[in-house]
Amino acid sequence: MSSFVDSGMLYFYNMSADGSKGVSAIEGDDDRVFKALASPVRRRMLDALKLAPHTTGSLCAVLPELDRTTVLQHLRVLEAAELVTGRRVGRERHLSLAPLPIKRIHDRWISEYARAAVDLLGRLDDDVR
Repeated sequence: MSSFVDSGMLYFYNMSADGSKGVSAIEGDDDRVFKALASPVRRRMLDALKLAPHTTGSLCAVLPELDRTTVLQHLRVLEAAELVTGRRVGRERHLSLAPLPIKRIHDRWISEYARAAVDLLGRLDDDVR
């Protein structure tokens, strides 16, 4: 188990014993993250958890148009993608955002395209001058 601290919050994530995952395991993880992020309801849940940890009940209150069962189904998808972690405190379940899967997607997919776009804008700026 590894961890990192971001803005005062400590996050834990699982890795294999040697600290790496195989390519197919990473691609499977990415597929679960993309599937989880495909739903606007799940993105709203992540937005709420980004602001502050929630209990299951308080997350249901954030989404009043959904019944508790539907919220729990969406939570299962988010937990399968390791985007949300939960821990029991008495009868309550406290949920927190786990940002590492999103960072992994950013590092693999977005940062390369962003770098290419910035390079292109730099070349265009040079051409204009």
